[in-house]
Amino acid sequence: MTAKIVLLNGVGSAGKSSIARALQTITAEPFLHVQMDAFLEMLPETLQDHAQGFCFETVWQDGKPSVVIKAGPVGRRAMQGMRHAVAAMAGQGNNLIVDDVLCDDEMSEYQALLSGFDLHVVGVFAPLALLEAREAQRADRLPGLARWQYDRVHKGNRYDLEIDTGLLSPIECARRIQQEFRL
Repeated sequence: MTAKIVLLNGVGSAGKSSIARALQTITAEPFLHVQMDAFLEMLPETLQDHAQGFCFETVWQDGKPSVVIKAGPVGRRAMQGMRHAVAAMAGQGNNLIVDDVLCDDEMSEYQALLSGFDLHVVGVFAPLALLEAREAQRADRLPGLARWQYDRVHKGNRYDLEIDTGLLSPIECARRIQQEFRL
């Protein structure tokens, strides 16, 4: 049987992980949750805010912080490894919910790697003010990440389904995904 993959793409703090956990509770078959954050946490602490891993530079945009993210070679390889790991896990028959933040051309790589599977790409949206409020409540977020990602994450991407976490709860989003793709 061909693995099913739900790829959730959205700005950090959009609610992707909450949707993924809710979706896991209602699907007919088991789905594994693959989080970008888990791959970022694999990097040594010394490569957080380092030119080899990921650099974070705060700039000011409309009087508010915006955190520019620059990936170095080790950071880029880690994220490329994640995309290949997703394909390998699907290749073993695992159904997956992938939770990612795609700021560049990663979508085309995912689509090439996952073309042999039942792939459903979901855009996870929310108003910027709400994203910034959620970001401020989380200890693991730099203020300004959402602002920088906001115009980049969805640029040029086509989705099989778009959901707005400013309007729907995680379980409501999960139900929409489940119903749309008959999971």
